[in-house]
Amino acid sequence: MTDMPSDTQTEKPAVLPRRGLLLILSSPSGAGKSTLARRLMDWDPDLRFSVSATTRAPRPGEAHGVHYWFHDHAGFRALVEQGGMLEHAEVFGNFYGSPRAPVEAAMAEGRDTLFDVDWQGGQQIRNSALGRDVVSVFILPPSIAELERRLRGRGQDSPEVIAGRMAKSRDEISHWAEYDYVLVNDDLDATFERLKGIIAAERQRRDRQPGLSDFVRGLNREFEGEGTA
Repeated sequence: MTDMPSDTQTEKPAVLPRRGLLLILSSPSGAGKSTLARRLMDWDPDLRFSVSATTRAPRPGEAHGVHYWFHDHAGFRALVEQGGMLEHAEVFGNFYGSPRAPVEAAMAEGRDTLFDVDWQGGQQIRNSALGRDVVSVFILPPSIAELERRLRGRGQDSPEVIAGRMAKSRDEISHWAEYDYVLVNDDLDATFERLKGIIAAERQRRDRQPGLSDFVRGLNREFEGEGTA
């Protein structure tokens, strides 16, 4: 059997470079956000999780730049003043935030960054200098009764903590309309498939492919005979 002529062989599709996106996942506690985030990291090893910065002291086994970026209060405030944080908040006397520089480096390499943040953190990131590259997804529970059932089913929190989380969930859910996409997590596997579909589509957006204009110009030169032998 002879090989087929080269002009009849199927050409490999062109793979164009793209700019990375910032994926924000938010939800009330118990809606499944953290589980979905872990599944996404397993699904795509190139998807990096945003490593937060904090002013709290490292705990045993925690490494700088791996678990957190550790700063003193003065250094953290300086980063905020210089625009080095995409979002930040104070929690029980310590500051937490998402450093801008590692995210910009990942974007330039065409890699995506995942943010597991609440609506306030998501709002700050959307309003930052990188806001146009944000894709935000809010995860809703199928019902409030199911949300409470999931929280109790964890077996991790006291009744008082669960009551506090439930009270906070109403405020969190009220911000659903600020997000690009909203998914009702009635079935984890189905929700994960929908989430993957969102990411796949957003990665192909025209404005995330900086080399697309040059590629089309090359096609036009072929029409004009400039690119043919």
